[in-house]
Amino acid sequence: MQEIKALTNRLFLQIWRRPATLMAGIIQPLLWLILFGGLFYNAPVNLFTINTSYNCFLSSGIIIFTSFTGALNSGLPLMFDREFGFLNRLLTAPLISRTSIILASATFMTFISLIQVIFIVVASLLMGNSPLNSDSTIIFALIILLITVGVTMLSLALSFTLPGHIELLALILVINLPFLFSSTALAPLYFMPPWLQLIASLNPLSYAIEGTRYLYSSIHWNFTECVIKISWGDVCLGQIIILLIVLDIAAAYIVAKILKAKLN
Repeated sequence: MQEIKALTNRLFLQIWRRPATLMAGIIQPLLWLILFGGLFYNAPVNLFTINTSYNCFLSSGIIIFTSFTGALNSGLPLMFDREFGFLNRLLTAPLISRTSIILASATFMTFISLIQVIFIVVASLLMGNSPLNSDSTIIFALIILLITVGVTMLSLALSFTLPGHIELLALILVINLPFLFSSTALAPLYFMPPWLQLIASLNPLSYAIEGTRYLYSSIHWNFTECVIKISWGDVCLGQIIILLIVLDIAAAYIVAKILKAKLN
């Protein structure tokens, strides 16, 4: 536990000295929310979902996209540690468990992503989105946490397998926006052509987005009500949470295998 705390504090010290990364992670989704929301400001209220303006519809997508982007970048600090030789120092240090390196990075990135998400949630409230009740907030935070942890694990795995930060940055740039546009962040599933509906149905972001969108739009919600209709059936809120947990377990398994191969 002391190892995780010390390594996490080091990462927080880095962000304190160089806050540009944190600010960029807040400003970019805010621009998406303001500019893209403004672009469709006069869209008919019932065009996307019943009695929901486009700004309210868009907010859930931008919130999940914020946590996804932050988590996707979480492998960069570890990659720079590799390139500058600090990771080798950690590996030769008398650590109780080398897993603490991964856990510290995951803890740090989860906290940073939650800070960024809070800013976007506040901005969406100022733009007219309805506030969540206490029960919805817990499930909302759980969905954010699950998508953040899963993507963080995969990003950390990439930081061990790719040769350098240029390759990691290139991969992030390549997959970031396609994941956004192939999800239900900007438009509902029925707006898409069949081939894109299939891709969006396979995109984990779509399920996280629809889960948070359902919580925003429902005063009385439950785990068994249909949240998203896909080609092979209806998906409820409980199934979305189970799916995200399974994906997190799979991501953790992949990271464990890579750690075993790279660090032993």
